[in-house]
Amino acid sequence: MKVQKLKVLFCRTSYSVWWPQRFFKFIEKCNIPELFDDLFPTVKHNATKFSTTQIMLSYLSSALCGVKHLSNIETFTKDTLVKTILGLKKHIDEDTLSKRICALGQKGAITLHESLMNFNKGYIESLSLDRITLDLDSTEQTVYGNQDGAAKGYNPQKKGANSYHPILCYISEVKYLINSWFRTGSAYTGNGVVEFIKQTLTTLPTARQSVFLRADSGFFNGALFDLLEQQSHTYLVKVKLKNLTQLLKSQLWTILSCNEKMAISSFDYKAKSWAKSRTLHAIRLLIGYVEVEFRYYRKVPQYSYFCYCSNLPYASAEILHGIYAQRAESENWIEQTKNHLLAGQTRMQNFHGNDILWQLSVLAYNISIRMRYAACEKSWREEYKTFRDWFIKIPAKIVSSARNIYIKMAKHYHAAQRWTRLEHLILQI
Repeated sequence: MKVQKLKVLFCRTSYSVWWPQRFFKFIEKCNIPELFDDLFPTVKHNATKFSTTQIMLSYLSSALCGVKHLSNIETFTKDTLVKTILGLKKHIDEDTLSKRICALGQKGAITLHESLMNFNKGYIESLSLDRITLDLDSTEQTVYGNQDGAAKGYNPQKKGANSYHPILCYISEVKYLINSWFRTGSAYTGNGVVEFIKQTLTTLPTARQSVFLRADSGFFNGALFDLLEQQSHTYLVKVKLKNLTQLLKSQLWTILSCNEKMAISSFDYKAKSWAKSRTLHAIRLLIGYVEVEFRYYRKVPQYSYFCYCSNLPYASAEILHGIYAQRAESENWIEQTKNHLLAGQTRMQNFHGNDILWQLSVLAYNISIRMRYAACEKSWREEYKTFRDWFIKIPAKIVSSARNIYIKMAKHYHAAQRWTRLEHLILQI
């Protein structure tokens, strides 16, 4: 499937339209249309008006442009520019979008995921990273209906509400979402994490120098540590134990000379399910004093505790605490994946259909990262919504002349020079 070529002019006339064409050019360079054609060949008959590739590309482009509901995607495909790029003779209605995605079923969801993993592997190999840091996390996606697979589970924002509970893993050096599983809302944070990381590691280059995994307390799992240690990888995971505070209070603490409010401690610990003991590194922070009456009033110090399990060599608790704090940036990437690229926002009744839509939104996020990382570091560091507002959602008018299609943009558009410069860089990728 070829992307329709468009030419850009800056003029005084301006109308508000979506501008996804440069993304489509990059999508074509990544061979995404050919990938969809190979995975989901369309069985043509008299009633077939759209190929499966056109259906999936319409959703992919709508995610890049911030259009989330199926009814709004139908309106989106009525846009002249979108129809021109996708080669549509008419718009795709909401029922067609839903039925064609759901018809792919579980087999289609698995096939798409496996192909996207290979797609990710090829890209990561091309980067030749000396070190790879994996940030592992999960997120809840609240739903307001009775969709398949939605269930009550961990959901601090909407307690008691049905939700999905995907698991995600980013490569922090490039902010790339290397792997994700779409899961039911009742799944515990660490469910299936060993198999998930096994799959993720197979996606990384075979000649990788070093892999470092960073995760929160939901992934405090001895089997996960065994897997990473067997493959000579390092990790840093926050500790989760029922009696953790009491355990830490009983340890010997060393107050730091550079900060009297901070103390550190290291000790060996072996859980019942572990084959061997591991060293835990803890930090105690003085947060204040409280007056307690015991024969007379006296001030009792109040502490905040942090504890980590890690096999990083020669790393003290203070250093590990700083390294773990860097993981906070991955929360921003999850926010962009969910709310800027709309992963999990567009939903249908069918679980596997929702899984496919989730994967297409993840693909949209990764395409955005790849394009901006290759073209311009400043654009790569921007939040996607900020980037979309000045590069995609801009004033323009579509005109045709001498069998050519032109995009006329506002002559005095405030980001015209930056837009032109970035377009030139994208075309050189």
